[in-house]
Amino acid sequence: MTLQTIEKTVHDQNLIFTNQRALFWTENKSLIISDLHLGKSAYFRKNGIPVPSDILEDDLERLDFLIQHFDAKKLIVVGDFLHSGKNADFNIFEAWRTINLSLKITLIKGNHDVHRANFLHDLDISIEENSLIIEPFTFIHIPENKEKQFSISGHLHPGVTVKLEKRKSVRLPCFRISENQLILPAFSKFTGLDTQSCQDFDCIAFTDDLIFEL
Repeated sequence: MTLQTIEKTVHDQNLIFTNQRALFWTENKSLIISDLHLGKSAYFRKNGIPVPSDILEDDLERLDFLIQHFDAKKLIVVGDFLHSGKNADFNIFEAWRTINLSLKITLIKGNHDVHRANFLHDLDISIEENSLIIEPFTFIHIPENKEKQFSISGHLHPGVTVKLEKRKSVRLPCFRISENQLILPAFSKFTGLDTQSCQDFDCIAFTDDLIFEL
């Protein structure tokens, strides 16, 4: 696994953007992700749609790598931790949690979590209903411009279209950042990309091997 990073200072805090779909907040020792969509692959298989069975294992392996690399003490999930209710994928995550009990996990509920997340309390996961404020940031799932504080969100699965030579192009996941807002990429690779809403944002795009600003 190749880790590439870009560091930025936002409101006097050091944020590390990674090409592994996560953000690390140095001062708070927090790894920040969004849109894990736990249970999505099992949900698809249950409904007769063949998808690989190791999607969640790959996501959790990447999460383990990042936690160890940054020595993260906290994991903040900015919504859509879940995709559906309990299913076979939950058993995989439950086993992962039992060997990561020292990690403090906080979930800010997303639209997929609203009616499904309460059982996560049993795994010692703190749940915030709407938003979480940890100065100087507000964590909220669906991006808004109403917050006076700088907000960190997810939900959109942001991407960007990068033009190549000979009229070719490639769509890449990205972080979107503006004066008062940061939108995280989906942590799960089993998601689509929204490349239509890039106005008024700078983009930090990435591949499996590199990360760069647009």
